[in-house]
Formats: sequence, C-alpha cells, structure tokens
Amino acid sequence: MIYIKTKKEIDYIRESCRIVAETLKLVANNVQPGVTTIELDRIAEEYIFSNNAKAAFKGYSQAGSYDYPASICVSIDDEVVHGIPGERVLKEGEIVSIDVGVLKNGYFGDAALSVAVGKISSDKEKLLEVTEKSLYEGIKEAKVNNRVHDISFAVQNYVEANGFSVVKDLCGHGVGKYLHEEPAVPNYGVRGTGPKLKKGMTIAIEPMVNTGTYKVKTAKDGWTVLTQDGLPSAHFEHTILVSNGSPEILTVC
Repeated sequence: MIYIKTKKEIDYIRESCRIVAETLKLVANNVQPGVTTIELDRIAEEYIFSNNAKAAFKGYSQAGSYDYPASICVSIDDEVVHGIPGERVLKEGEIVSIDVGVLKNGYFGDAALSVAVGKISSDKEKLLEVTEKSLYEGIKEAKVNNRVHDISFAVQNYVEANGFSVVKDLCGHGVGKYLHEEPAVPNYGVRGTGPKLKKGMTIAIEPMVNTGTYKVKTAKDGWTVLTQDGLPSAHFEHTILVSNGSPEILTVC
C-alpha cells in the first residue's frame, strides 16, 4: 500500500530528514585518511542522539541475517551499500559512501552520499559526478501524474549514457512511518510504467552506480553488498516530497 502523507506527517518527515542531512554533512566533513569507519559512526550517533532522535538502521532486521549493529552504513570502494563500520582505516584515494537514516516523532528520513578520501583518480571522480547527477535526473521526474518508472528510466538512461551501470538488486522506496514503504523505486525501468505519483507521496530515490558490471554479491558478514567484479561503486540518495509543483528535496539543511 502506498501512503499519502498529511501536512502534519510531512512536517515530521521533514524534521527527520533535516537531521539526516545535518548528520551526513558532519560525517562527510570528518572523512580523511587515517580515520576509522567506527569513528564516523560514533560522530553520527552522537549527533543524532543530540537531536532527540534515533539512528534508524541500528537493530534493523533483515531476513537471513542478524540485526544491523551500527548507526550508519559506511561503504568503501567496491562496497556498494550496507558496509558495517569497524576498525577499517580510510586511505587516500578511496571513495566512501555514507548512508544515514533517522527516526523522530515516529517518522523516518533517509539519505546517502559518496565522498572522496583525499585525492582520487579521475575515473572515481567521474563515477561520483555521474552518480550524483543521475539522482537529480531522477528527482526531476518525481512529479504528480508521472509514474515511478519515469524516475527509474531517467536514472538508468543518464548512468548508462556515461558508461556506468545501475545496480538492479537494490532500489529506492517510500519513506514515512516505516523506513521502507511502497512503492519500490528501481534505478532502471520503462518510461510510463509503474505506480502513478500523487501529491503527498514521500519517496527515497537512491542510485547505486557501478564502474563495471551491475551485478553484486553479499559479503560473509551478511550485510555488506559488494560489486561482483571488485570495481568501485557510488551511492547518492535523497528523500523527496511529490507535490503539485516541482518535487521538494526533504533531506537538506
């Protein structure tokens, strides 16, 4: 079922999304060579708690695996998403994807971005640029009376035109009382198909873009998703509101 949000619900979601955006900015500003991923997690957790909110991912249940043990996801290079923070030290030349979810007042916000650790190769720079731009290409299609796969098509078309591939095993989603709601928002699809977009829908659009093959695998830890060919991946995400005019990006500060 697709939930249409009331004004009050949208205000609650907007508050959670603001905290998400502020947390992402804070964590990204602390990405540098020599920092461990668990340090980034602690920074995020402390900031979320200081806003009287909860880290949405901590304790999240996934079929066939244990509950997620950290507050945010930190994924490096060939790690697509769901990287578990630990003692791994960030190194010059890597790219890091940071995914943050927040729960406050019974409503969720969700966003992600990928950043460079120091100086990175031109290939990685292009991967980051294309992935972020594909997110905004998708957001432009999130209009009343368009369809979900109009978003999907826009993302896929831009990514593939630039020589990269979209991950097909994972997708965006509705956001609200639950972290993951309907509709599913794939990063590939046929224009003019999928559920119709309506005013008051809140959805997370999140391109996951690989340098090589679109195929992925799950690591032995049961959570981290990796590219099958070991080449780098990037991830950008915003929670947006479908309205009568242009879509509103909620995960901003």
